[in-house]
Amino acid sequence: MPDVAELIIYPIKSLDGVSLPEVSLTPLGALVGDRRYALVDAQGKRVHGKRHPQLHRLRAQFDPGLRLVQLWGNGQAAQFDLQQERDPLQTWLSNWLGFPVQILEDPITGFPDDPYASGPTLISTPTLEAVANWFPGLASEELRQRFRMNIEVSECLPFWEDHLFAQADQVVRFRIGEVELLGINPCARCVVPTRDPITGASYLGFQKHFITQRQKTLPKWAELSRFDHFYRLGLNTWIPRTEAGKGLKIGDPVEIIGVEPLSAYPELSRSP
Repeated sequence: MPDVAELIIYPIKSLDGVSLPEVSLTPLGALVGDRRYALVDAQGKRVHGKRHPQLHRLRAQFDPGLRLVQLWGNGQAAQFDLQQERDPLQTWLSNWLGFPVQILEDPITGFPDDPYASGPTLISTPTLEAVANWFPGLASEELRQRFRMNIEVSECLPFWEDHLFAQADQVVRFRIGEVELLGINPCARCVVPTRDPITGASYLGFQKHFITQRQKTLPKWAELSRFDHFYRLGLNTWIPRTEAGKGLKIGDPVEIIGVEPLSAYPELSRSP
């Protein structure tokens, strides 16, 4: 049976993650502290790694309480209290980026990439190792930083997480420790995994080679109808509100419960 090997949250969207031994759920099924903060520009548009590759060169380190953040990059460094020093933090980030930004905060839902499948993302360690083998010079640790998933499971075959989604009108119920989750769909990837997570430099031909290898190695248990393209890796999830306040921890077993109709969950009204 697979079990949880890594738990990673990203307190400020697009910046460095924090590896934790355990993490609780918010009332709406997000991981506490994950993507709690996000940057926006003067027009209110999100400032993230997809549109602003210079963010790859900005390092962030958080204290255990996720309240203090140290930032450094391009020869500049500073530390801020995320609650009490919001204005000076915004000023520092604006100067570092070269244009004005503000920080938004949402402690309940955070700022997930997919507001529909808004639960934690999931991948397996063997998957990262397999994908690393597709790209000379890339190790699984760098792939972990490129794909930025929340939950990593081990003790399974590569691409085991492809068991956790079904047809578009279905969800896969599964359990991690005490928490029930729904597997929604395979994650569509963006430009971020094509770049070095430290420098932002592009890996020439990354996306094209990934698509070729993903299609070639797609496991027989993967639901093919969910691949309108093959630039997909990992799992998007949704967590019912009944699970609020529960937690995940390293070593929790992962167990598939079964496939259910999407219509059994009226909260998931939008088609994935």
